[in-house]
Amino acid sequence: MTDETPWRRNEVESPCVKICVVHPEARICTGCLRSVDEIARWSRMTPAERHEIMTALPDRAGMLKKRRGGRAARLARG
Repeated sequence: MTDETPWRRNEVESPCVKICVVHPEARICTGCLRSVDEIARWSRMTPAERHEIMTALPDRAGMLKKRRGGRAARLARG
């Protein structure tokens, strides 16, 4: 049996929801809405930096509303 309890510390929690897929155009994770850079730097950020990002995440959801268009769109993008 594996422990599914998220790792917790005494600072702003990670917004990770274990759905780690980066949208190819928006360049943000479709699960937590952080950028690739933010994910990479998360453990080295100050609590204030993390809090600022956590506050901004809900506004990013709109970046993923549009459908990407499937195979036809991929081929059109080249």
